[in-house]
Amino acid sequence: MNKIVAKEYLSERVVKFEVEAPLIAKSRKAGHFVIVRVGKKGERVPYTIASADIKKGTITLVVQRVGKSSEKLCSLEPGEYITDMVGPLGKATHIENFGTVVCAGGGVGVAPMLPIIEAMKKAGNRVISVLAARTKELVILEEQVRQYSDEVVIMTDDGSYGEKGLITDGVENVIKREKVDLCVTIGPAIMMKFVSKLTEKYDVPTVASLNTIMVDGTGMCGACRVTVGGGTKFVCIDGPEFDAHKVDFDEMLMRLKAYN
Repeated sequence: MNKIVAKEYLSERVVKFEVEAPLIAKSRKAGHFVIVRVGKKGERVPYTIASADIKKGTITLVVQRVGKSSEKLCSLEPGEYITDMVGPLGKATHIENFGTVVCAGGGVGVAPMLPIIEAMKKAGNRVISVLAARTKELVILEEQVRQYSDEVVIMTDDGSYGEKGLITDGVENVIKREKVDLCVTIGPAIMMKFVSKLTEKYDVPTVASLNTIMVDGTGMCGACRVTVGGGTKFVCIDGPEFDAHKVDFDEMLMRLKAYN
């Protein structure tokens, strides 16, 4: 169990792993995540399941090297094992035929967005994917996203690929030209905050996947608590997806600074 069967660098600091996990692959749905641990004294770290292959019994994880734990995971090679992996956790994405759905993914947020894009398309939606990154080299999974999107808009901060601008520019251009029935956004908290502010202005229902710090993943520790609609929610069991227009992003951003 948890054997790494394939490894690919999507960029200098982003690694895609295919991991042996037949039971998780069989039961996972869009929006679910796993918590992994490398080493018996390793930190518990959550990663959204980017895709799954039931026949092969594998799941795909996309990992960004940002600290000691992710460095340890990214150092593993095919044939080696992840010490522990538990899942699928969280609530699955609510999928139905909404009409036109804009999927706005920033940076490594494109990885957890991928299964949502696929599920929304298979449910009969018109899917417009807006991908954003600082530069061309940081745009990931574009080919896979195009397989399930009616249109793909790419925004880069420096204009090295696609259109120059922020993800909000790309989303607003779509909203201005056609009716959007739902927006799903995944990425850095500051990005989701401004996507949410934009869509609220245009009365577009929006769902945000809150990739906050989690520890136990079962709702016991409270490390991932956020305020949604004036009440306290735990991302790991109540989410990870919430009505973006009800999320207190300022509080969330303040809490995330504690981990700097």
